[in-house]
Amino acid sequence: MDSARRPLRILMTNNTLASRAGSELYLRDLAVALMRRGHLPVAYSPVLGEVADELRDLTVPVIDDLRHMETAPDVIHGQHHHETMTAVLGHPGTPAVYTCHGWAPWEEFPPAFPGIMTYVAVDDLCRERLLTTPGILPERISTLYNFVDLARFHQVRELPEAPRSALVFSNYAEQVSDAIRTACANCGIEKVDIAGIRSGTTIPRPEDVLSNYDIVFAKARAAIEAMASGCAVVVTDYAGLAGMVTRDKVERLRKLNFGARSMQAARMTRENIEREIRLFDARDARAVTDWIRTDADMAPAVERWIALYDDAIDAWNRKGAGISDAAKLKAASEYQRFLSPRVKFAFHNEHLRHKAEHERTALAEELEDFRAGHDELAGQLAASTEQVKQLEIEITECLAVRAQLATELAACRSELSLLKSPPPGGVGRLYRRCRRWFAKT
Repeated sequence: MDSARRPLRILMTNNTLASRAGSELYLRDLAVALMRRGHLPVAYSPVLGEVADELRDLTVPVIDDLRHMETAPDVIHGQHHHETMTAVLGHPGTPAVYTCHGWAPWEEFPPAFPGIMTYVAVDDLCRERLLTTPGILPERISTLYNFVDLARFHQVRELPEAPRSALVFSNYAEQVSDAIRTACANCGIEKVDIAGIRSGTTIPRPEDVLSNYDIVFAKARAAIEAMASGCAVVVTDYAGLAGMVTRDKVERLRKLNFGARSMQAARMTRENIEREIRLFDARDARAVTDWIRTDADMAPAVERWIALYDDAIDAWNRKGAGISDAAKLKAASEYQRFLSPRVKFAFHNEHLRHKAEHERTALAEELEDFRAGHDELAGQLAASTEQVKQLEIEITECLAVRAQLATELAACRSELSLLKSPPPGGVGRLYRRCRRWFAKT
């Protein structure tokens, strides 16, 4: 750090410091770089996790409650409106710089507040969002394109003439899509891996992994890191397909942060992906790598950030005293008006969630009772079935006895018929005498 420049205490805010996602890692890398230049960053988020742990391990203070920070910062580096407004209202005498990282997410809404001296867009689309937000003057908007830490991403892959391996590097994909896997197979790429949050394959140190792959399917920060590692990059994700990053396209795509607007060109079909893979050119990919490592180097970006902090502090020193409490309260009221329906909607949804949870619990109890009754009836049925089987055995035995008796009865009847028709002669007279005797007895 320049010996003439005093260290700045910088309060840096973010929606979360949990998962390894874009703005979280942006804050982490910038905070660590500022610390190593002698400044005093403090990270704030109400939701902490893995990234917060990394910052603490690197000796950057992390808080989830602004009351834990008694000393007022020199400047607030705001990311995400709710956390930024919490910080600027908590430190009304401190200037702020707000960073817009996305076009669509609600968290990225730029709050108009007189204490925010500068608004920073990370690409041209975010600049459009800032320019179309009421209350934000164009002269207060700067653009600082995304960066890559070349001290970490120093391994650069030498690509083969034809690609043999590929990586889907995305926090949104749960698995390698059929379109990508089939397109890769058709192009002779058998090894296709995935890394990211939703797939459960997060890689804490992508700088050690990316240089193992010839082609990387990614967007935004992930795409820049892959390019800096020497990979050929196909910009794609849930939003669509921008295609293979070539030397003649890289400057235009960088201004869009290899993001949502750039991926409007085509749908992510097997045919379109296969077409882009076949554009693979090792020499052109190396030219892209050389360009991105020059243009997206983190070191000058950090110096630019420090200059933005200094400018915000200077502007505050010139204008801050002229910003009335009434102006701040009016801006806070407007923000509250913006926030109110969404908070009510969230509360209503939470109420419905609790109601649904109670109903689910009641239904689960009824289901448990039903299962208990079912199990009891099943036991009774099993016992009845066993009784029926026993009765069937007994009936079978009875039928066998009956058949035996029928056979014996038939034999008796045969013998009786002989008795009713006695043979002639002396035997006949004896027979008649026996019958008369039996009749008397």
